[in-house]
Amino acid sequence: MRILFVTSTRIGDAVLSTGLLDHLLRTYPGARITVACGPAAEGVFARMPGRERTIVVAKRPLSLHWLDLWAQVARSFWDLVVDLRGSALGWLVPTRRRVVMRGGRRPGHRLGHIAGVLRLDPPPRPVAWFAPEDTARVSALLGDAPGVGRPLLLLGPTANWAGKVWPAERFVALAQALTAPGAPLEGARPVLLGGPGETERAMAAPVVAALPEALDLVGALTLPEAAALLARGRLFIGNDSGLMHLSAATGAPTLGLFGPTPAGEYAPVGLAARAVTAADGTMECLSVEEALDAARALLPAPVAA
Repeated sequence: MRILFVTSTRIGDAVLSTGLLDHLLRTYPGARITVACGPAAEGVFARMPGRERTIVVAKRPLSLHWLDLWAQVARSFWDLVVDLRGSALGWLVPTRRRVVMRGGRRPGHRLGHIAGVLRLDPPPRPVAWFAPEDTARVSALLGDAPGVGRPLLLLGPTANWAGKVWPAERFVALAQALTAPGAPLEGARPVLLGGPGETERAMAAPVVAALPEALDLVGALTLPEAAALLARGRLFIGNDSGLMHLSAATGAPTLGLFGPTPAGEYAPVGLAARAVTAADGTMECLSVEEALDAARALLPAPVAA
């Protein structure tokens, strides 16, 4: 069975679509899947089982990127086309069956919108794919073997635009409160994560400077390597971002910090994930105390002496 799966340009939306892909892989064992996605999201699918090909769709003027994609897939006959972009492409490719996500804003979580194209309820949870070589590189960067060493407090102080970024000094205060003597993550090792490029580096720089004991991995990891690291975290705390969704997809405890973006639509989804939202929709209104309370709720209760 051959499946064409057209998904997002953004990492977060691409991660949310992995639950649907995982459902297809389990429903159609042995299926060969071609994924079409944006350049930033390519790594989300790099270790996906059953992936025959990834087509990277880079935006071009006049939407010519869609013509490029059509030229690459229209000569094949597909058993199933899943188009989460709601484009005309889904209707112009020869296939036995097609499902095309309709556009426009709708109530409810984005995960439900994605699952709705196949009428799945409840929606399948996102997954994160990584390989032994990704785990090995992470272990080398941490300087230990998997499962050995201090617990990890993973921090994601960046986002794709400044309005979603929690003030750096609050990230620092929260990390210090969680790792202080007697705190829930006493002695945990802070690790700083972010995407590639100077913009993300600049966003993370104040936190990097204020936490010299932290391991700075901003821009240093591929997405599969980031997934391997996130899966080892005792707790991830980050702004609404692709890393936040990737962390939740690994099943690790994940706290998303929300201000102007709607948590009802984009809260992290996983085995142990939750969001904390600023009351007035600005990250400046979200206090360290609110985030600390939400973080504690994701951690195991302390064992009585």
